[in-house]
Amino acid sequence: MEQKKERRGFFQRLKEGLSKTHTAIVRRIEEITAGKREISEDLLDQLEEALIGADIGIATIKTLMDSIRWKVQRKELEEAEKLKDALKTEILSMLAHGEKALLVDPARRPFVILTVGVNGTGKTTTIAKMAHLFKTQGHTVLLAAADTFRAAAIEQLEIWGHRAGCEVIKHASGADPSAVVFDALKAAQARGTDVLIIDTAGRLHTKITLMEEIKKVHRVISKEIAGAPHETLLVLDATTGQNAIAQAKIFKEALNISGIALTKLDGTAKGGVIVAICEELRLPVRFIGVGEKIDDVREFNARDFVDALFED
Repeated sequence: MEQKKERRGFFQRLKEGLSKTHTAIVRRIEEITAGKREISEDLLDQLEEALIGADIGIATIKTLMDSIRWKVQRKELEEAEKLKDALKTEILSMLAHGEKALLVDPARRPFVILTVGVNGTGKTTTIAKMAHLFKTQGHTVLLAAADTFRAAAIEQLEIWGHRAGCEVIKHASGADPSAVVFDALKAAQARGTDVLIIDTAGRLHTKITLMEEIKKVHRVISKEIAGAPHETLLVLDATTGQNAIAQAKIFKEALNISGIALTKLDGTAKGGVIVAICEELRLPVRFIGVGEKIDDVREFNARDFVDALFED
């Protein structure tokens, strides 16, 4: 009963967090279909413009609109008032590509999660919130402060780590990130820790030498623990819209990205970017963030997301 209540509470926060995206997509659809009975080409053009405004992405919008137009041509979709439900069904189908929970394998201890992403995406806070989530699932968690470049990064992870009840393995600011990671791996192995989450420098993805630094960290991990990192998680900021897609493509080329955490959905009308992430990148969305509290990061559920987005 308590779990059901908590789930409903998060759904309500998700709904509130998606209010700007709801306005950008759903309210706009309701406006353009109000008082209309048939679906005209002009109406479909207006729908397309609404989707562009929500930052769903041109390629994804084309796929969506092609499907909608095909149904209209085949007379499977004729009434304007049913356009919203048709779009909801199409978006749910796309988001289903990205729904795949990150399962901590008890046979892989420590289960190593390498988190990457540019500065400002909410990476460090997301790490702590993930740690809190894992702890509620009964796992022991250790954090590694391998972002030694940004002066406040270590302190920030320590503060959030304290809130999550997790120890942080750290070195002095400016230290070699790989050395921090090596020590964290040794500590996690010695303690039998279930999950080790590693923070990395959130430098610009366009700086090739800095991307090489993350590759070096990756090599240290894989050398110390066969098959690790078990997850390379890219943290993206929903407020950046299509720029998040561009970042993801570059990181995906440079590293073996295995999942996405999408943050700041509560502060943007560009939440539609998640549809493009699922459809174009075909990468699992492991987590979504809808607030500043320690429990405001949750596993992505496509049905809950779409219901929260479309529900009035």
